[in-house]
Amino acid sequence: MTEQKPQLPTKYDPKSIEQGRYEWWLKGKFFEAQPKSNKEPYTIVIPPPNVTGKLHLGHAWDTTLQDILIRMKRMQGYDALWLPGMDHAGIATQAKVEEKLRSEGKSRYDLGRDDFITESWKWKEEYASHIRTQWSKLGLGLDYSRERFTLDEGLSNAVKEVFVKLYKKDLIYRGERIINWDPATKTALSDIEVIHQDVQGAFYHMRYPLSDGTGYIEIATTRPETMLGDTAVAVHPEDKRYLHLIGKTVTLPIVGREIKIVADDYADMELGSGAVKITPAHDPNDFELGNRHNLERILVMNEDGTMNGLAGKYEGMDRFECRKQIVADLQESGVLFKIEEHLHSVGHSERSGAVVEPYLSTQWFVNMQPLADKAIKLQQGEDKVEFVPERFENTYLRWMENIHDWCISRQLWWGHRIPAWYHNDTNEIYVGHEAPADSENWKQDEDVLDTWFSSALWPFSTMGWPDETNEEFKRYYPTDVLVTGYDIIAFWVSRMIFQGLEFTDKRPFDDVLIHGLVRAEDGRKMSKSLGNGINPMDVIDKYGADSLRYFLSTGSSPGQDLRFSIEKVESVWNFANKIWNASRFAMMNMEGMKFEDIDLSGEKSVADAWILTRLNETIDQVTKQADKYEFGEVGRALYNFIWDDFCDWYIEMAKLPLNGEDEDAKKMTRSVLAYVLDNTMRLLHPFMPFITEEIWQSLPHEGESITIAAWPTVNELLTDTKKASSMKLLSDIIRSVRTIRAEVQTPMSKKVPLYISAKDAETLAILEENKMYLEKFCNPEPLVLGQGIEAPGQSMSSVVSGAQLFLPLEGLIDFAAEKVRLEKELEKWAKEVKLVTGKLSNERFVSKAPEAVVAEERAKQQDYIEKHAIVEKRLAELKNI
Repeated sequence: MTEQKPQLPTKYDPKSIEQGRYEWWLKGKFFEAQPKSNKEPYTIVIPPPNVTGKLHLGHAWDTTLQDILIRMKRMQGYDALWLPGMDHAGIATQAKVEEKLRSEGKSRYDLGRDDFITESWKWKEEYASHIRTQWSKLGLGLDYSRERFTLDEGLSNAVKEVFVKLYKKDLIYRGERIINWDPATKTALSDIEVIHQDVQGAFYHMRYPLSDGTGYIEIATTRPETMLGDTAVAVHPEDKRYLHLIGKTVTLPIVGREIKIVADDYADMELGSGAVKITPAHDPNDFELGNRHNLERILVMNEDGTMNGLAGKYEGMDRFECRKQIVADLQESGVLFKIEEHLHSVGHSERSGAVVEPYLSTQWFVNMQPLADKAIKLQQGEDKVEFVPERFENTYLRWMENIHDWCISRQLWWGHRIPAWYHNDTNEIYVGHEAPADSENWKQDEDVLDTWFSSALWPFSTMGWPDETNEEFKRYYPTDVLVTGYDIIAFWVSRMIFQGLEFTDKRPFDDVLIHGLVRAEDGRKMSKSLGNGINPMDVIDKYGADSLRYFLSTGSSPGQDLRFSIEKVESVWNFANKIWNASRFAMMNMEGMKFEDIDLSGEKSVADAWILTRLNETIDQVTKQADKYEFGEVGRALYNFIWDDFCDWYIEMAKLPLNGEDEDAKKMTRSVLAYVLDNTMRLLHPFMPFITEEIWQSLPHEGESITIAAWPTVNELLTDTKKASSMKLLSDIIRSVRTIRAEVQTPMSKKVPLYISAKDAETLAILEENKMYLEKFCNPEPLVLGQGIEAPGQSMSSVVSGAQLFLPLEGLIDFAAEKVRLEKELEKWAKEVKLVTGKLSNERFVSKAPEAVVAEERAKQQDYIEKHAIVEKRLAELKNI
């Protein structure tokens, strides 16, 4: 049992209350899982951030949502494991380390592979330390005793195991294919690492002369530099224009090589001339056609995007410079007869921004179709992965249903080196966990695996797999929920699902909670180039982690983007300050109180019973909405209860008994304050962990930390609907009086007559019993309560459920001026109603405008009609005076 601690400081200062608290949590081991307990496990694995830099607002949002879930489940009695870790991020990290070396006048080749990897590990340690510091500032309840890294020994073993098993099942193969090539980083890319952007280009129309001198055939291309590698021209086998030319040859301009005219369905008779140049080494469709016709593959570019020796006189030129020169040369020779402007989609490397080159290369691939089929089938059964919101399941399925083989090899040094060896004297390939016994006769593949290959194993590789007898793997896998953004459903979510099914026969997580992107306040994407990025650590330094966390987690609904607003963060700080001040007031009235002194068994005032009833309703609503991941709704429920019900109403009403002479009422009010504040802090804790722990520690409480305190549950014995209804009557009357006073500009400090006519004896009894609240918060003189009371002379009136109230206004308002003002206002709202009604009567507008726009107009219409009615009623009242 804990006695109440000294009062909270006068001022709410996030820095002072957050200082040292995280280290205290870690020292207490409150975040560590309890595998030997009898509790039901609940598991989340963190989407591992890349060790390429510092965390941004998207990371802060993503991890805050996870922290809310894990803190809530821990309080609900689960053995909650939130496993932290980081990703080696192959291309991105290698690029950063190489950039650092360049600034020192070095390259990776100067260091050699081993020393370069050593430098990369140094980078990893430095930035991993930054990330942990940021995690601590955000207050994330991570179990660091289980932290993992995608290049650690355990995960490396898992990667080898997966590669070897897939290879033995013919689901991994090595082959020559057209792949996405990044000339800047000189590595292959998978399809989803390519970002397509519309670029202004051109169609270049050329005439390839027939080798027998009888004419020419027209073709068009957007990439004339690749013509140097042409090995055929294709026409459709049913195209009557070209039937007589099939099997003949044309002479390739500039190069002078004869190439065949072949018939293939790939050629589109309706597109352009119907004939198409074929470059099997520089286009994926041409590659497939080349295979069908046994065409030669001529690669005319180097890995860095310059032209190679097979490009003849253009050797050494950059591919785009080569394009300009070839165009000039073809124009001069008359081969190029038309250039047509053309806006088309061009692939760019997600990492370097370079234009991606379709490039013939020998790479390692995953045969995706069998894996995708199994993942698609999963979604047709009861054990499917549940996407929240549900619509994102379609995004996932579209990707899986249109899957291509996955190019998994990368021409890098930083990463999981491919566990394949080539014999020095034969064409033999060996794939295994370790080098062959006679290793001196074998050379390991120089390439590493795509970063996403190891990330795809994250939910189970972090749990000790491939050792499926591992107790923690058996206890904590599959995980309960994955929280991530919609932008990596194809990159990561899909890959975790098919790898999880293939190697564990289970879905890797039950639910996938999808959030959007954090955008600037104007809706634009945050980026360095626009200069509109926000460092979450700067926000925390100014407003505290709790303010940022609450804003991020409650500012949108699942799947939606979030617009960052510093004003909204500031308003959350104001909310926290309100909580702080209310807590200070409560604690000033709890001096010396112990947890066992809290007693709610006695007679309760209408305010006591109402706030306890509202607490039960809030507990129920918060728990249900949180279980549905509707954190925006949770935030609204908590805000309304804390700010409106507890701070603005109950605390004000509590001052009456606390300052009164009735010791029993005083004791009950103290108990209610302690109980409600304790439970409120627990409800709020997952969202605002620092302030809630600080306040909770100063309350009379049980236990070491709020992090392991029990989650509030509804206590039906404390629900009193009758008294809650009475409280509604009183609050409606008080609000109405305040509204009328505001309208006639009469301050609350000025006494006014108040007549309340109750509809029946029961209502009158409630009013009589709670007269002190009406006297305190309406400041009437006189206060007349009764039944069947008539309006006393010149009065403003208001109707509430169960009663009608009258405020005589004689001498308080210039009725003539008020009538003129109200008539103008009535005219204004009449015009607005007419305008919006006319728009909604236009069938064309209603049928063609977006649903959201029509809904907005209907809302305006309802709003204007209500305003018109209110003003009309008020004017009628004054005209009768």
